[in-house]
Amino acid sequence: MSKQKEEKTNVMRVLDQKRVPYTSHAYPVGDAAPDGVTVAQMLGQDPAAVFKTLVAKGASGGYYVFDIPVEATLDLKKAAKAVGEKSVAMLPAKELLPLTGYVHGGCSPVGMKKRFPTLFHQSCLEHETICVSAGKVGLQVEVRPNHLIALVGGGTADLIAEE
Repeated sequence: MSKQKEEKTNVMRVLDQKRVPYTSHAYPVGDAAPDGVTVAQMLGQDPAAVFKTLVAKGASGGYYVFDIPVEATLDLKKAAKAVGEKSVAMLPAKELLPLTGYVHGGCSPVGMKKRFPTLFHQSCLEHETICVSAGKVGLQVEVRPNHLIALVGGGTADLIAEE
């Protein structure tokens, strides 16, 4: 059996170009993108270390990127406060691809069409590595959180709703 050459996504090319070490992980996809907890289970990863990328629009019209654990829910009030907005609202799915270049389920904080203010939930620093989308459904990249934060010029904050 011949080893198939891995197709590089834009995310992987950016990580390679910036010399950020990462490990890619593929998972099977059906007709629809699986939820993040299912992805974590398929990859044998702790769901607390697998992050989903969410895009929101602030009351001022600015866009923001929030990366939180897949099993968590973004607290819009905390998110707004963290970016200095009066309020933020989730970006409608149909606006995601034109704005970021990514589809729902394959959105990554790395390699968007434009750079937006990006915050990671502070728990990312509790993990040696975290997984984020590699820019397409079915592929994740595992990266040290401090490398990822530095690469996107991001920061950390308390962003998730209390259960």
